[in-house]
Amino acid sequence: MSNDIGYPVFRTPDPALALSTARRLVEFGLWEYSEVSAFALLPSVAEVLRMAKELPQGWFQGHEEYGEFDGVAWRERPGLVIGVQGAGVPADPSAYDGRLPVQWALGDLPVGRIEDAFTAAVGRNQGAINWVTLSWPDAPELDFLGESKHPEVTLVFNSRTRHLEEPADDHTVLVHVRSVLIDGEQRREPYAHWLTEQVGLTIIGPGQRC
Repeated sequence: MSNDIGYPVFRTPDPALALSTARRLVEFGLWEYSEVSAFALLPSVAEVLRMAKELPQGWFQGHEEYGEFDGVAWRERPGLVIGVQGAGVPADPSAYDGRLPVQWALGDLPVGRIEDAFTAAVGRNQGAINWVTLSWPDAPELDFLGESKHPEVTLVFNSRTRHLEEPADDHTVLVHVRSVLIDGEQRREPYAHWLTEQVGLTIIGPGQRC
């Protein structure tokens, strides 16, 4: 089993510019099986209700404490905990007690289906667009074969890490390659540099492992 590592290659406070930059990388590895997903953390009832109007096709799932519903049948759990689409989002604010932040997610879509709408709607919430099943080409001058398992591009909104650990006032694009860690060294990092340079970008920070 292998994992990927994502390297930040671009950062800006302009979400539209971040998206257009991410797309340059995506186009470099795009093929017929490529897909895109989007995810956001919604910290307030107002943001949940707004997103339910703007992107109702997404799935909304509220926070659940560990073991909170042990022994409770699935059908008897609150819809917001199981996951509902926009039309099923509760209007009563009390339904969100203990459920914030609510996760919004939509995945496994054809490339181009959700990116513009999500970028316009995410606002100041933390979130990400993730393009997967890309195909990176060979870099024969570096003796690197291409990749078809771990190539990804991630655009992180209002955070600087793929795991959304801390809020930020800008947005970061990451390029992913297979992680090959030997004696503390990422042996495929030069390949990540090469990929980035092909679209006129530069790695700007350390790799982020999954």
